[in-house]
Amino acid sequence: MTAQRPISVLLVDDHPLVRQGLQAVLDGAGDIVVAGEAGDGDTAVQLAAELQPDVVIMDLQLPGRHGVDATREIMARPPGPAVLVLTMFEDDDMVFSAMSAGAAGYLLKGADGTDIITAVRSAAAGQAVFGAALAQRLRAWFAPGPQPPAVPFPQLTEREREILDGVAAGLTNGQIAQQMFLSAKTVANNVSTILGKLQVAERAQAIIAARDAGLGRAGTDPPSPDFPGPGRPPG
Repeated sequence: MTAQRPISVLLVDDHPLVRQGLQAVLDGAGDIVVAGEAGDGDTAVQLAAELQPDVVIMDLQLPGRHGVDATREIMARPPGPAVLVLTMFEDDDMVFSAMSAGAAGYLLKGADGTDIITAVRSAAAGQAVFGAALAQRLRAWFAPGPQPPAVPFPQLTEREREILDGVAAGLTNGQIAQQMFLSAKTVANNVSTILGKLQVAERAQAIIAARDAGLGRAGTDPPSPDFPGPGRPPG
């Protein structure tokens, strides 16, 4: 009888001590092997393609590419591994952003070693995985009864929705940056993230989706398809 192949795991966290702790936990499982480690989102995407692990344990706040964006990129290259988010952040925006990107599970870093091993095995078997507290909140979210008003694009953070509202209103990145007291580069980076989360390729498509959802109502006339910005004629 052929022995079952161990579950291969890629660890993604920008703190070496965290990766070392996870390696120690997983090494004790017996049926799990750590295939590689990454300290940033870009390296995670590269190693996921090269190593083709069964499970990626993914932190969210990473240098360079955010963990949600790295998850989306990894899942866009079939056959994708199961991505198990392990993070300190438990707000609804983060949870729904990660799940929308294709994550198979979401655990908080307070989880003990037994829970992490069980989660890896479950994710490798194709099961959805949530910590107890998050599972309770999800049950409450989908339970029948009065629900809070729907928030457009729940996969976006509050800042991203505010920037998208400005985009839908016909503002340039510079105008949005001035209104929100941000740098133009920060706004541009957020706009790129928004396009990815909305799964659209162009700014004009994001404007249409945002206006259909009720954003940008304070704006002026709709921009041209080339979206040159207010006060500028189409090229």
